[in-house]
Amino acid sequence: MARVTIDSLRKEYDVGRVVAVDDLDLEIEDGEFVTVVGPSGCGKTTTLRMLAGLEKPTSGTIEIGGKDVTDVHAKNRDVAMVFQNYALYPHKTVYENMAFGLRMSTDMSEQEREERVVETAEMMDIDELLEDKPDELSGGQKQRVALGRAIVREPDVFLFDEPLSNLDAKLRTTMRAEIQRLQEELDITAVYVTHDQEEAMTMGDKIVILKDGKLQQVGAPNTVYNEPANRFVGGFIGSPSMNFVHVGVEEAGNQLVLHDDDGFRYPLSSEYSSQLPIERGDSVIVGIRPEHVFPADGDGIETTVKVVEPVGSDNYLYLDLGSDVDDFMARVPADFKPEPDERVTITFEDKNVRLFDEETGDSLLHESKAISTPTP
Repeated sequence: MARVTIDSLRKEYDVGRVVAVDDLDLEIEDGEFVTVVGPSGCGKTTTLRMLAGLEKPTSGTIEIGGKDVTDVHAKNRDVAMVFQNYALYPHKTVYENMAFGLRMSTDMSEQEREERVVETAEMMDIDELLEDKPDELSGGQKQRVALGRAIVREPDVFLFDEPLSNLDAKLRTTMRAEIQRLQEELDITAVYVTHDQEEAMTMGDKIVILKDGKLQQVGAPNTVYNEPANRFVGGFIGSPSMNFVHVGVEEAGNQLVLHDDDGFRYPLSSEYSSQLPIERGDSVIVGIRPEHVFPADGDGIETTVKVVEPVGSDNYLYLDLGSDVDDFMARVPADFKPEPDERVTITFEDKNVRLFDEETGDSLLHESKAISTPTP
């Protein structure tokens, strides 16, 4: 095991015209499984390659196990990387692929290497494939060989670069569970890069979200989901995506009311609104997740159903809240199935409302850790 510390890590290309990673600070504890997620071009793979020693940082430092490895060559770092394309030697057998790293980077005897490879192959359930070559294997078997090749080295840190993206959905789910089981069993620090936010949420002890090379938020998956630091995180994490509505703030008695010109009107309880840094006359962005929107029996927000999308246990309702709101969604039980063009009334609870600054996109709730969330 090893703790990983990234301090002010920066990577520039084209003489500084392109900044792939922008002053990234990150602490990864011993034995922690960290997932790194973000849109294409956000810097996640570049960060992983710098950890592996395959890219040299423009500035900043990387420590593994308390040792500064910023300028240490990749072959001298005690890390093992699993690539998206498996990167198996096509002319070598499974056994030779798994043993190659041990032969090149250790002074183990041939017998010791054989024992290590066979033991790992049995763990990965590929011991019957040791004499096969990669072109004889399925995608899932190739992925197991790539994982086994990393495990056999018993490194301080595992690095995964979107290792499951070439697999079908069912096999991807199976391999996801397998990787988690192996990481917990081996208790090795792991950094797992993915573009799939669901994969990032389900696998990681901690999730790191990047955008344009900048760190947006880091924390436990549930914390990131429930307390997004900004509008980008709120919209990127979660499926279906969070709904956003631009609203003004007005005062009605002792309550603040969120409203727009197209019929969105939602009163905040005085207990809740008194803890928020907003006041009459402000403009903010409301964020509410589709699963927190539900049909109202009485007062609420009147909308028109545009599309009903059944997904088995739930229905996704696409609702018309006015010209400035695209595809406001509600995730409702399957037994609630209105017809297209039907008028419905919806509502939600204070505790599920997220407010974002209209200019910066930063969360207005994220700063207030002590906020209580009563139902209005």
